[in-house]
Amino acid sequence: MQTPLNPFKQAIAEKRAQIGLWLGLASPYSTEICAGAGFDWLLIDGEHAPNDINSILAQLQVIAGYPGSHPIARVPMGHGHVGEALIKQYLDIGVQTLLVPMVDTPAQAAALVRATRYPQYDAQGKDIGGVRGMAGARASRWGRYPAYAHEANAQICLLVQAETQTALDNLDAIAATEGVDGVFIGPADLSASLGHVANPGHPDVQAAIEKAIVRILKAGKAAGILSTDETLARHHLGMGATFVAVGLDTSLLVRHTSALAARFKTRVAALPASKTY
Repeated sequence: MQTPLNPFKQAIAEKRAQIGLWLGLASPYSTEICAGAGFDWLLIDGEHAPNDINSILAQLQVIAGYPGSHPIARVPMGHGHVGEALIKQYLDIGVQTLLVPMVDTPAQAAALVRATRYPQYDAQGKDIGGVRGMAGARASRWGRYPAYAHEANAQICLLVQAETQTALDNLDAIAATEGVDGVFIGPADLSASLGHVANPGHPDVQAAIEKAIVRILKAGKAAGILSTDETLARHHLGMGATFVAVGLDTSLLVRHTSALAARFKTRVAALPASKTY
């Protein structure tokens, strides 16, 4: 059997917009409900949701039954030996596309590229990077993809998050890093870094996001963002952002359950409209 191609990586390389949903409920049951909705990609969150390797694996297995939706997994961290170990585990259970938070420098981005690749050599036999450990795990279907070790590197898609002022200062170099497929702007953490805690809708934050999208695209890489405000999400898509998450399973559940209760109980107030995350 041939190593599966990565349809998400191909889509963003061809600049085809990919609409996604954030998964934070850490449940295969709710993940299956979301997988049947028709989103292009589903983000299994290992940073701010109570996911571990086993729960991520269970959700990967569920999403596999809905081939129109591509699973992306976010590691809790990407730097140092702990980060490399987590990346190795995520890849070994079959994650093809990774989102890594808090990437501030091109050196960090380059280290992440190496962590996601098996050792590789050029035509002259020179080592050109890659420190991912070798294993006959689920990613290779325990050896049933016989060429996996040779084909996997080309199918790994690495998305890094720029969510601080430092990252913005280094954005051109981060985006230019070979092996980085896309840069995701994290509005919530960026707003905190820019002095507007919990206010990603602030004009200064939104201006910084727009400038960042332009710079990412100029570097020839895919730009991504999460926005639950439909007008804003469409604006970012119109600017050329390629992978845009338009909702979170947790927020959808909170908002709709609160609204339903408020319609029947006079002392329960519906939540105000959410703008962005």
